[in-house]
Amino acid sequence: MYRVLKFIWQSLTNAMADEYEETITERQKRILAIIIRDYIENAQPVGSQRLVEAYGVDASPATVRNEMAFLTQKGYLKQPHTSAGRVPTEKGFRFFVRHLMGQVDLPLSVQRTITHQFHQTRPDLDSWMRLAVSVLANQSQSAALVTSPHPHQSLFKHLSLISTSGRQVLMVLVLVGGEVKQQMLFLAEPTSQEQLSYTAKSLTEAFEGCDAYAIRQKSTNLTALEQDITKLILEELERSASLLGGEIYRDGLSNILAEPEFAESGAARRALRILEERSLLENLLSRIVLSTKVGGVHVIIGGEGAWEELRECSIVLARYGIPNFLTGILGVLGPIRMPYGPTISSVRFIANVLSNLVTDTYAEQEKLNL
Repeated sequence: MYRVLKFIWQSLTNAMADEYEETITERQKRILAIIIRDYIENAQPVGSQRLVEAYGVDASPATVRNEMAFLTQKGYLKQPHTSAGRVPTEKGFRFFVRHLMGQVDLPLSVQRTITHQFHQTRPDLDSWMRLAVSVLANQSQSAALVTSPHPHQSLFKHLSLISTSGRQVLMVLVLVGGEVKQQMLFLAEPTSQEQLSYTAKSLTEAFEGCDAYAIRQKSTNLTALEQDITKLILEELERSASLLGGEIYRDGLSNILAEPEFAESGAARRALRILEERSLLENLLSRIVLSTKVGGVHVIIGGEGAWEELRECSIVLARYGIPNFLTGILGVLGPIRMPYGPTISSVRFIANVLSNLVTDTYAEQEKLNL
């Protein structure tokens, strides 16, 4: 909770700073945009001579140096070494994304190819998730993640109890939205399949469409076996109510290691730790749920002062699915020197594709639960 509050405060602070930041001229904006685009492509400091000769900036090298010095003084650029050119700062990248980048759309040919790939794959959730994370990693050449769609509320739909051997029973719990939970149980005494089936049918009829609170209210006059099973159902519902109750799909982790920023093993470990440690990822993604609507894109640059693990990284995230019913998150993690325009457009487009697929599949269930 502390990290979430810290992030919200930092985001408000950055927003206010952006609102009141110093006015820069159109020529300074152009110089800043050129430096950032060149640095994204080449990962090398950019000098005044290159701006004039390679990009045709209409000013002398001395004038360009003065403009670069002003941008450095204001915190948009920095100079790694005394004799080197300039590189963008986190503030410079944020200004670029908010004010200079402009709208970037995926080429229509790429959109058609991605849409065709989804239409060709098997029409099931796991296939869509695996394809989405693969396409996103390939398009961005960075690390990608997709979470399976998660119900806005964890609601009970159906229960099966299957005897396996002796006192051992397989519990299969299906939630509204299609999420399936399986758990092996060890009962106090052997129970026939007939009794297990009767118990599962009875609890399904009593709890269908209920959340954990409603189930507790209805948990009266139950048999000992029904009480034990209901306790486990409640534990699964509460566990599923966490943000990442479903599977997390990852791809493109090797793309991170190929970037020059992550040649030093410590930097690479910090970057990959975000994607590999579930608790860190859940804390990070909880912010997106708080601040981003379905279809919206959220960009975090250099950790925004709240995440030490992200100080060498940027992450672009979006929510997809059916608002207030069933949503998931997808995104890309890469170096701060990220090609933001193509990356944001890829994340937004694939989020829209997944939203359409989820809507087509689950819209009828949503109507039944309204």
